[in-house]
Amino acid sequence: MIIYGKQVCLYALEQYPDTITTVYVAKKGILPQKLFHAFHDKIKFLEEKWAQSMSKGGNHQGILLEVTDLQESTLSEIKKNDFIVVLDGLTDVGNIGAIVRSAYALGADAIIATGVKQLNLAAITRTSSGALLDIPFMIRHNILDVLSELKQVGFSFYGADMNGTAVQEMTFSTKRVLIMGSEGKGLSKKAKTKIDTVISIEMKHQFDSLNVSAAAAILIHRIGYAVK
Repeated sequence: MIIYGKQVCLYALEQYPDTITTVYVAKKGILPQKLFHAFHDKIKFLEEKWAQSMSKGGNHQGILLEVTDLQESTLSEIKKNDFIVVLDGLTDVGNIGAIVRSAYALGADAIIATGVKQLNLAAITRTSSGALLDIPFMIRHNILDVLSELKQVGFSFYGADMNGTAVQEMTFSTKRVLIMGSEGKGLSKKAKTKIDTVISIEMKHQFDSLNVSAAAAILIHRIGYAVK
């Protein structure tokens, strides 16, 4: 897959060099000298028009990478962890990338995207600033199948909704799942049938809601520390 943008590309070059197939450079001096020498045999210089074409008009910032396709984790691997974030029908790669970045930074162990059949993993890698390369991630269309399997191994389910119990008042099971609903519809009916506790973020000022990625970051941080 092709990823682009200075921050994510430099991160991939430094942390995951074995995944790099080709380094496409469209801006002189974009690579630090150390990386330029390390990947010299894999570097190809591009004219701006070709870089624009490869990034499909995105802001490539002068560097693109061809990397091996991301290998999704399996549910068998993921359910060995304690803290899992389940995305219930989210499709916006910007929001998903931001959640992936927060989840990795704030201590969630894995992420499962449900309610979708496929996602643009290259775009999520970019919008997560490379965090998708670091955290176990998988896509499973049917959320009921996922939650049923997780319930069998002792997970408790916490669904985010404005009408839930304030997260500040909660303590959480050691094996816990945070379920975040979609940008427009919130939690699906299927998810609601499996949720043990609905949680919310108490607002200091009256306001409709937070962006799903901002809400996820707050909840992940709280759930990460308020364990029974």
